[in-house]
Amino acid sequence: MAEPTVRVSGIVLSSLMFQHGNTDSDAEGLVLGESRVEEQITISDSQADRINIQEIYYVQKHIACNKLNHFYSGAGEVNSVAVQKLLADNKQDSVLGWYRQRRNSDQQLSFRERIVHQSLKASLRNPHLLFLLLTPHRASSAESTHRTEYCAYISRNSVFQSVPLLVNNLGLQEPQSYWKLPAGRPSERYSATIRRHSSSFFSSDGLLRDVNDVNAMNDSLQEELQAACREVEDSERQLETLQSEVSALRKRSRERRKKSEAAGRTGEEEEDQRRNLRLQEAVGALFKRSPLFLTQTLTLQGFPVPERTFSGEEEEEEEEEAVCEEDEEEEAVCEEEEAVCEEETQENTHSRKRRREMAASSERKRRK
Repeated sequence: MAEPTVRVSGIVLSSLMFQHGNTDSDAEGLVLGESRVEEQITISDSQADRINIQEIYYVQKHIACNKLNHFYSGAGEVNSVAVQKLLADNKQDSVLGWYRQRRNSDQQLSFRERIVHQSLKASLRNPHLLFLLLTPHRASSAESTHRTEYCAYISRNSVFQSVPLLVNNLGLQEPQSYWKLPAGRPSERYSATIRRHSSSFFSSDGLLRDVNDVNAMNDSLQEELQAACREVEDSERQLETLQSEVSALRKRSRERRKKSEAAGRTGEEEEDQRRNLRLQEAVGALFKRSPLFLTQTLTLQGFPVPERTFSGEEEEEEEEEAVCEEDEEEEAVCEEEEAVCEEETQENTHSRKRRREMAASSERKRRK
């Protein structure tokens, strides 16, 4: 279904407002013009082409009624004869709808306006009639400034819908097409004046000299920009290579650190084992025969169980060795005692000599 749109020129809209401003009561009448169906193709970046079909109503003029309820009764029934008198020389096909101006009211259709609109549709046999509603208000207490709101409605399936109303000379939202006007013939004096001063502003190719200077500056700027882009690209590549080398070196350093930590742990473990062995050997050498470090197996009667059985000769040899060891120990003890006695005798002799010398020195002092 086509989207309806109403377009009205600024002259027609201002004439409607002027008529209402010069009357003491509300006003109404018929609007004339033409309607067309246009197909617009919009091309955008996201979509190749978008076809939009619009039904546009062009309001070109209006016919005002002398009084209210001129072409319809109080019940809302339209008088066809009165409508034909209003049209006069205008064709019935040019009727787009009707309008009404109400003072100090809201933009809402009344019940009578709805009934009159449906009756006018049936009378003119046009299912696409428009209804323009204008509601002026006083913007200042001195009534020097007024504000007018306007809106267009269309009835479809007994439902009134608001239709966009565009004023041509106030600027449209859609792009305007170029106007193709015939070029006027310039005068000879105008052409001569242009030729006389054109050499100061235009170059041989017909362009402005400032334009050539701007184009040259733009070209030089583009070259500088391209050179800067190449330098930035080279620096980025160098930075990428440096980052890859740094990551590789960090990986190698982590691997070496792990290897050194593992080697240090193994070396410490080996050193601890060596220390433990040395300590065990030293303790065994010092306390080899200590009863605290010897264990024996006892029988049920409490006697020690020999580790192995000896024959008679072996027992005698063992006893002889034990006796020899005891003798050697006794001899060592005797030697130690003799050495101690000698040291004591030497100390006694030294002490006696010192006493004698001390007595002699004291006698000498007395004699003196």
